[in-house]
Amino acid sequence: MAKNKPRHKHKHYKVPEPGTSPGLYAIDDDALKPIITLHIYNEKTYTKEEIKNINNIEKIIQNKEFSYWFDIKGLADPGIFETLYEKLNVSRLVLEDITSSYQRPKLDEYDNDKYVFAVSRHLYLDEENGLCNEQISYILSSNCLITFQEDYQDCFNPVRKRLEVGKGNIRIGGSSYLMYAIMDVIVDNYFSLLNFWGEELDAIEDRLYDNPDRRIMYDTQAIKRSLITIRKIAWPERDKLNDIIRSDSPLISDLTKTYMKDAYDHCIQIIDFIESLKEIASANIDMNLSIISNRMNEIMKVLTIISSIFIPLTFIAGIYGMNFSREDPATGKVLRDNMPELYAEHGYVYTWLVMAIIAVIQVIYFWRKGWFK
Repeated sequence: MAKNKPRHKHKHYKVPEPGTSPGLYAIDDDALKPIITLHIYNEKTYTKEEIKNINNIEKIIQNKEFSYWFDIKGLADPGIFETLYEKLNVSRLVLEDITSSYQRPKLDEYDNDKYVFAVSRHLYLDEENGLCNEQISYILSSNCLITFQEDYQDCFNPVRKRLEVGKGNIRIGGSSYLMYAIMDVIVDNYFSLLNFWGEELDAIEDRLYDNPDRRIMYDTQAIKRSLITIRKIAWPERDKLNDIIRSDSPLISDLTKTYMKDAYDHCIQIIDFIESLKEIASANIDMNLSIISNRMNEIMKVLTIISSIFIPLTFIAGIYGMNFSREDPATGKVLRDNMPELYAEHGYVYTWLVMAIIAVIQVIYFWRKGWFK
């Protein structure tokens, strides 16, 4: 079991004021300075370099013999979005969605298939096992893919390694295949998260049998909340992949659609996996409550047995505590219907003996009824 229980990270985004004109983007105050990496590749060659801006992007992507990937990390520079609007005619609605980093996974086609806009949600655990939720945005054209990340988290490293090595379809599949490769990495990462939470739930179940405590319910609820978060992402992610498969856009090749079916299938498996883990989490919570309830019942049973034993003993002690004398101490007159045992010889011992016999009889009775099992 991890030292720190999984927690859900809340990130507050700058939301446009109600009634604001569509297409006005707002950059968060804590947005990071952009780091732009340009990847140029085809079947035979691959180069990578960091660039300061994309002001001449329309000239860079003129050569149709190559595919281009602009990997942009950080959204603090408004000039990037103005360049996309002026040089590539990217809709301001798209720019608004890129900077409004609370979008659900989706696919939009613009300007008679001139470009395609898509959104994914990248989920990962931070150093404290807190769930982080980051938006990945894509702008896909005929030979160019532009990706946007909110922070510097390196989630594309497997894709870059495949580009460098050049094996498989990564270099020959075009920009749409590159977009698929990134989406596939993001979807596959959901499996890693679910496997982690599955192991956490197994560890919690072991704790339930060994040493149940109050933190079990808190830890399980934290995992369940994370599962709900990923479920809210997995369903629109599935719909987005289905839209890509069914798209008629010439920007998305048949090769890409074929492999998107595999990612779609993974997404279905993830949804099923989530439902299974949610059931396990709910079962752990119910089991914990049942164990606590059973423990309380055991305590109440012990208290009931003790009370049942002492009730008749208290009754006897109460009777003889009334001290109604048999004789009037002043006149010596015998008072009828008063306690003849009050001055009986060995009365104290006899009373203890009677109470002990009653207690033993009760214990035997409770034992034969199975109360001590």
